[in-house]
Amino acid sequence: MKKIIEPARSVEVVLETDVLVVGSGPGGLAAALAAARAGARTALIDRNGCFGGNITQVGVEGFAWYRHEHTVDCEGIGIELEERAKAMGAAMPEPQSLSHALDAEMFKWVADVLVQEAGVTPLLHRLCVAPIMENGAIRGVFTESKAGREAILAKRVIDATGDADIAFRAGAPVHKSLKQEMMAVSVMFSMSGVNKRSFIEAVKADPQTYADWSGNGEWDYETTGKEDKLFSPFLRKPFKQALAAGIIPPSLHTIAGTWGTVTDQGDLTYLNLVHVPEIDGTDPNDLTVGEMRGRREAIYALQALRGFMPGCENARLRNFGMTLGIRDTRKIDALYNLTGTDVREQGRFDDAIGIFPEFIDGYGILILPTTGRYWHVPYRALVPKGIGSLLVAGRCIGGDKVSHASARNMMCCAVSGQGAGVAAAVSLQRDEALDQLNIGALQKELARQGVRFR
Repeated sequence: MKKIIEPARSVEVVLETDVLVVGSGPGGLAAALAAARAGARTALIDRNGCFGGNITQVGVEGFAWYRHEHTVDCEGIGIELEERAKAMGAAMPEPQSLSHALDAEMFKWVADVLVQEAGVTPLLHRLCVAPIMENGAIRGVFTESKAGREAILAKRVIDATGDADIAFRAGAPVHKSLKQEMMAVSVMFSMSGVNKRSFIEAVKADPQTYADWSGNGEWDYETTGKEDKLFSPFLRKPFKQALAAGIIPPSLHTIAGTWGTVTDQGDLTYLNLVHVPEIDGTDPNDLTVGEMRGRREAIYALQALRGFMPGCENARLRNFGMTLGIRDTRKIDALYNLTGTDVREQGRFDDAIGIFPEFIDGYGILILPTTGRYWHVPYRALVPKGIGSLLVAGRCIGGDKVSHASARNMMCCAVSGQGAGVAAAVSLQRDEALDQLNIGALQKELARQGVRFR
């Protein structure tokens, strides 16, 4: 491959801060708020023009769709995001659970308000391209933007990119599943012009359960059995009819999935119907294929709904998500890597930074937390091996496939994010290395912030 030598250049340092959070999804947003509330000067970077990550940029609005009557849920900033959205008119009841779906567009404003209230320095429209390293520790990042290349220095950096971009480029050990084994990526979209009454009447006339998910490969799941009779806003029959009618190409048999909410105004949102396999979210060529193929398949899905789903006869596309929904790329090799046994069997840890219900969704497993079971999220899973001053939050914390199918969920990302933000701030206050942090001091501040970790 032809290479070009890039000339050395002087890069202006535009900001120095205590804690720098890279990526503003649920993990990064929680990390920034937590660090600032713990007294650290904190900055939050995102490559796009809004905070919120998967919520606002992908359109994943079902923030806590796992919650049922007997769920023992986490506490802390994740719940606060949901409650604040409700209070600000940015959420509405979610159809399959005791939770509220977030309004992806309105939540952009909610995130702005939370960031400003906490005194976090907002840094939108900046793409982090490389870490700044010194003696095996990270000291900041280089960014690229309309302003060109800039440097931001920090005493602690939290990688909340979802793909462990900063950890990987800093030299931390990471791993990925084989591309053919990765969970498929999604193209989320919403529709307008839906007749809510007709749509809901059709759903009630033919209610779907989680047992109905099985049967076409993409949606074959192992459950515990207790999930099988629960209602699910699942759609597949219109797409089978469209296949038979020749509206959908015969090779495309995986279109199926769930809807999120339907408003009185006729917006059908959070349509999670299109899943493109064998896309590596760290490969821009794969991402290009996934975006374009996914939008084409979403149009097929829209045509099928117009033809075969009551209430959708006059519907039209409202919007695509800004980018693909990525479920599965790099994970760090952490001081402790979570296991499937941990998330299935109520793992308990002395260094817990939060709890998360026994909710597993991915790699062919679906377990919903309907019996009060939960597991501890350990601090050590956030600490990558070999790199000083760096923590990781969100779906790329250390773990295997089955644990990832739980830890990747947005509310759990907020749990690990709040733990990372507090840990970064406390480590500075105590002048302790992240891999030697006093867990009692960490948990004391987490408790002050309303986190449940036992």
